Amino acid sequence: MPKITVQGKTIICDHGENLRRVLLKHKINLYNGQSKLINCRGIGSCGTCAVEIEGEVSPANWKDKMRRSLPPHSPDKNRRLACQTKVLGDITVTKYDGFWGQGDRRI
Repeated sequence: MPKITVQGKTIICDHGENLRRVLLKHKINLYNGQSKLINCRGIGSCGTCAVEIEGEVSPANWKDKMRRSLPPHSPDKNRRLACQTKVLGDITVTKYDGFWGQGDRRI
């Protein structure tokens, strides 16, 4: 079973589980500011659940690639949409500042 290390916590999940659902289930602060209220609820259109991931996850699908190619995101940053990502192995997740998690300061 994969381990997720995030915000000082370690979470165990099932192989192939959706990262957004796992993080929210374990009360991880995934959204910044008002994006807690104003987000797409996991359909991949808003980009507010962007996180940096180290480890084995599913390849980025078209929704993930498309949203992260538009401002304020940048395809140059190593980010993924948690709502479009499946956990396939042990990972470390880092959240950044900014409404969409697009900033440079770790939180």
